[in-house]
Amino acid sequence: MRLILLTTLTMCAFAANSVLTRAAVDGGHMTPMDFAVLRVAAGAAMLWAIALWRGVSLDLFSRARLPGAISLLAYMIGFSLAYLTLDAGLGALILFGVTQITMFAYGALTGQPPTGRQLSGAGVAFAGLVLVLWPGADSATDPLGAALMVLAGVGWGVYSIAGRAAADPLAATGASFVLCLPVLALTLVAGGIDGDALGVMLAVVCGAVTSGLGYALWYNVLRQMSGAVAAVVQLSVPVLAIIAGAVLLGEAVTQVVVLAATLVVGGIGWAVTAKR
Repeated sequence: MRLILLTTLTMCAFAANSVLTRAAVDGGHMTPMDFAVLRVAAGAAMLWAIALWRGVSLDLFSRARLPGAISLLAYMIGFSLAYLTLDAGLGALILFGVTQITMFAYGALTGQPPTGRQLSGAGVAFAGLVLVLWPGADSATDPLGAALMVLAGVGWGVYSIAGRAAADPLAATGASFVLCLPVLALTLVAGGIDGDALGVMLAVVCGAVTSGLGYALWYNVLRQMSGAVAAVVQLSVPVLAIIAGAVLLGEAVTQVVVLAATLVVGGIGWAVTAKR
């Protein structure tokens, strides 16, 4: 029960990332890269402060930190830029669909193939993604935005895979944020943060709370579930993002989106529950 509650809280945090980023970037409150920089800076500050309070070393110079930092950087760049054109729900659908493929492929290549039940459930869930993104669907998708979100999905998949081997979730997450911050900060060489007060607030909340603390919690629950289950359960995030986007941002929820969300939830339920 504790694992279920923690996983649910983590998925809500992930959905909030999509809504907060979409609200800031599409709303014109901050440019995508400035949002990414401030988001990572806030997350790094929060996690480093907690690590210092706990007396935990981030071990920044360990080679084991590089996969997490590089994959987090790819995710942050693709994620922020994609939300210039994608709705919060559609962006999350692409993101976690690609994440699922990445994690399933890694499992198969490393001798941990998913079971038939997990594959069939993932297939149903993925059919929901195909339905909502298919050309001619009543919710158009920008090709460039979709490509950027695919990059983010691969980055998040690799980041999740790296997290399953983390001995200390808080230290690993904090190190990833701190290490990718200097690279992102290079985009600010020509000037400072270009955003209003609301944009800054959204970026700080997204970085410190729903990203920094949310990712540390995700690294913690990752160690208690298989890679296949971790891949599929994240497909609940698009459903949450679609609902939140409609309620908070006024994004349209069409029949196609509703049907796709139903397939995603049904696929997840089939994949992660025992036959009994």
